Amino acid sequence: MIEPATRPRLTRKGQATRDRIVAAAADLIAAHGVAGLSLDQVRRSAAVSGSQLYHYFDSKQSLIGAVITRQATAATETELGALDSLEALRAWADAAVEHQARNGGRGGCTLGSLAGELSASDETSRAGLADGFLRWQGVLRDGLGAMRERGELRADADLDALALTLLAALAGGNVLSQTMRDTAPLRAALDAALARVCSCLTTP
Repeated sequence: MIEPATRPRLTRKGQATRDRIVAAAADLIAAHGVAGLSLDQVRRSAAVSGSQLYHYFDSKQSLIGAVITRQATAATETELGALDSLEALRAWADAAVEHQARNGGRGGCTLGSLAGELSASDETSRAGLADGFLRWQGVLRDGLGAMRERGELRADADLDALALTLLAALAGGNVLSQTMRDTAPLRAALDAALARVCSCLTTP
């Protein structure tokens, strides 16, 4: 997505070290934002040497790219399983609201938070974030497609538009909730998106 495709295969130990560095960077971004991230902070947090850090990442930009890839993967690999029923979509929405409630509406290192900081100023990161959002939309579309194949959604339901509505509700609702320190905007946005899905059900 952002990182070079020619990166050599890592050993298991090397992959674990690299993953630890990326996880440390994600935690620091969640706490202080991208602007507040320094490679020295990452090195201390991940308990690695400077040479180890620069072995895997030659710049702050390459590390941010790895964080974006990590967060995009985490966003699409939901613990709830396939989002292929109204019940699963409601559980997904509830989990998003509960996450905001747990962290006090402070955002964290999510695709939406990263997009707010990087999209306008960093074209490479913007492209990576866009790819992550498209992957996320694809997961939602696949679930909605399964519902249509089972006859739960009308044949004329626009799956792309429904998936984009759900994703936009999540991203936009998160921004408002983080700004207002209140989960109500996220809950309202997701409820409205789910209501649109309900309007396409074959059985009300």
